[in-house]
Amino acid sequence: MTRTNPSSATASPAASSPDLPASGGLCAIHQPNLFPRLTTLAKLFAADTWIVLDDVQFARRDYQHRTRLATLGAPDRTKWLSIPTHLPQGRQTSIRETLIADPGLARRRTTAMLRQYYGASPHWPAIAQALEPVAAAFGSGRTAAVAEASARSLLNLLGWKGRILRSSELPARPGRSQKLADLAAAAGTHTYLCGTGGMKYLDEDPFTAQAITVAPFRAPTTRIWSSGGQVSALWTLATLGPAALADRLGALSGAQAELESAA
Repeated sequence: MTRTNPSSATASPAASSPDLPASGGLCAIHQPNLFPRLTTLAKLFAADTWIVLDDVQFARRDYQHRTRLATLGAPDRTKWLSIPTHLPQGRQTSIRETLIADPGLARRRTTAMLRQYYGASPHWPAIAQALEPVAAAFGSGRTAAVAEASARSLLNLLGWKGRILRSSELPARPGRSQKLADLAAAAGTHTYLCGTGGMKYLDEDPFTAQAITVAPFRAPTTRIWSSGGQVSALWTLATLGPAALADRLGALSGAQAELESAA
């Protein structure tokens, strides 16, 4: 997979288009997470296609409307940033149906917290500019739109050139593993990147039936990755800067690209 320099990053060409790409490549299927954790961002960065899993049930205890911010210079000091979210259909509300309780207030609080935590970083001007679409997404009134925009903005800042599709726009049968396999097939990909958590429950038979390889994605666990599964990747981005983080993620993506070539 070709990676580009973050300074030349542009918006993903599939960010708002449901057009299906040419077949092949690595596929990641993940719910829209608000300013995703480093491990999640790394998995998306390693993929050629991110299918936003937006038509499954919203979970308040997950990362769909919240993220944990770590303090610059003291990553062990953290605080939750949450978007107050209304569920029109109660507990059965899907992620894409969730509504922001007060979009204007949520936007002001979010932008203020991000500046408070990372405004002192020398990389803040580039980060702030990249996050402008996130502030604009609050105008939609939908939590999922903001969460997706937050992940997409970070990926674009890092020079990711993949494609973004949404599960709600693709055909898939019910059943957890069957749905994921159908989505990967509908997107024209032949390798599915699965995180360590997903590997515990995944049934590979539906993938095998459609000639799709399941490739486990394992991020490192030391140094910058030690808290990568708990706090937002914004901390690492503000600490290292876009170019340095893109290099780290690019190196990790290389191993996954080899799996794709061998598939």
